[in-house]
Amino acid sequence: MLGRPSILLSRTGNFRPENLGQNAMAMIGNLCFTIFVLGVLIFTIIAATYQPEDPLFHPSEKITNFLASKSNATFRADDTVVRTGEDFLGANQTAFSTFINLNDVDVPETADAGSVTENNLDCRGKIDDPIDCTDPDVFHLLMRAAIEKFKDIHFYRFGKPVRGLNDSSCHMAWRFRPKEGKTATFYKDYRSFVVSRSENCTLDVVSIGDYHSGGNARKRKRKNKTGFDGTPGKLDEGFEKATPKTEGEPIALPVVGEAVNDSLPVVESESSFGNGKYLIYSGGGDRCKSMSHYLWSFMCALGEAQYLNRTLVMDLSICLSKIYTSSGVDEEGKDFRFYFDFEHLKDSASVLDQVQFWSDWKQWHKKDGLSLHLVEDFRITPMKLSGVQDTLIMRKFGSVELDNYWYRVCEGETESVVQRPWHLVWKSRRLMDIVSAISSRLNWDYDSVHVVRGEKARNHEMWPHLAEDTSPEALLSSLQDKIDDGRNLYIATNEPDTSFFDPLKDKYSTHFLHEYKDLWDENSEWYAETAKLNNGNPVEFDGYMRSSVDTEVFFRAKKQVETFNDLTKDCKDGINTCTSSS
Repeated sequence: MLGRPSILLSRTGNFRPENLGQNAMAMIGNLCFTIFVLGVLIFTIIAATYQPEDPLFHPSEKITNFLASKSNATFRADDTVVRTGEDFLGANQTAFSTFINLNDVDVPETADAGSVTENNLDCRGKIDDPIDCTDPDVFHLLMRAAIEKFKDIHFYRFGKPVRGLNDSSCHMAWRFRPKEGKTATFYKDYRSFVVSRSENCTLDVVSIGDYHSGGNARKRKRKNKTGFDGTPGKLDEGFEKATPKTEGEPIALPVVGEAVNDSLPVVESESSFGNGKYLIYSGGGDRCKSMSHYLWSFMCALGEAQYLNRTLVMDLSICLSKIYTSSGVDEEGKDFRFYFDFEHLKDSASVLDQVQFWSDWKQWHKKDGLSLHLVEDFRITPMKLSGVQDTLIMRKFGSVELDNYWYRVCEGETESVVQRPWHLVWKSRRLMDIVSAISSRLNWDYDSVHVVRGEKARNHEMWPHLAEDTSPEALLSSLQDKIDDGRNLYIATNEPDTSFFDPLKDKYSTHFLHEYKDLWDENSEWYAETAKLNNGNPVEFDGYMRSSVDTEVFFRAKKQVETFNDLTKDCKDGINTCTSSS
């Protein structure tokens, strides 16, 4: 019994007044350490799960939705249209800030408003003599006439006029952009001018032809000898306003309307082939998938080739997914050049067509001792292949999906090392020329509405209000505060019967894609050029092309009205899928 008080005193000694300060400090220290550990744990979880907005770092399962959308734009159009390099360029480039206006064009002393008088010419008996299109005064007359007529575009360069189809015709080309252009793209047009001469030697522009009517002013590019030293064609001589100098390398911008030289690159000699280093992707499950899937995987391969400083050996033959075909089945044998700008790709990166490559390889690899390094596991990263000295690295993909998708190579730690080079892949300039032609026929002065109907409008469970909200009556009500009466209204839609929109004609001048089918029919330049790429066989203007052109015309309108957000409160991906951006 005598020992218990001493034990009790020893246990309660920590609570004596002289020990309270030490205990409090210890408790505070333990609490701070606990908070620190929790903070580190929370930060680690956030860092592991955070997904930055940079598209190059989106996880692969989310990238298709990104590529098929444009911020709030609803134009996913059956998930067909993908974003390419020019879509990532800002439209406020320095190159766009300086354009040619009337004050920049000299007015000869012998000229008055809209006309010019020829010097040193006795006009008697010479009224019907040919117009000298090379005369500087005639050049200035044509420039002024173009600037005064086309008020909704900015001019950046005029090519020197050349003789047209007869003695009173001159052809002249120019580079331009719409005044309210939202994309970082230049356009080229070349038109026919009819010039008249009066009895007092005064010259006047009587008329200006339609889009691309001045074919004699179109400069053809010289073919590149190889794909390894080709350079973009130069502008023809003419009039160009000086632009401010910018630091760093100039940014390449698409020029829609230029002659396209997308011939296949070739290797000139055995030695140049043997000295090269190559990368090829073989097999896999990417074939016949959506264009979004195809491009995401292709960009991975192109990014790895650039990282390894190797030439990408690419298959230009594409399988077009059945979601784009009129037959409803996957179609092999489509050409990469139908959909993308191969000229820009081969001028900006080192690529070879695989048919040509295997022909050269078969001819020279044994003789020159060229070696192949086979990789059959996508988990072998490009970083591990950086030291490989073999002539060819072949990544071979198996038959088990998802592990046989090319884009798997760029997942994980590779995502932060290998960058997909978006600036190298642009949309086909042949398709974009059709977009430019449609916009030009509308004088670049039109508004647009995108109307989604089709199966979504019939699926009332997923889109309960869409059919009603896109009826002609509802459209008239929704557009009355958005589009002024009498405007040119381009209607981009998947509604096959365009007469459905006839009630809108009372207020607007309506236009649809099918009205411009002469731009891709058998008499068109597009038809002739794509058939040439296809060994003389005609090429169908397929569903992807239609959707791509429809989308791009829509985006070039001065005002754009979306289906979702603007016309209906339904979510574009179905009920309960709305986000803050859709």
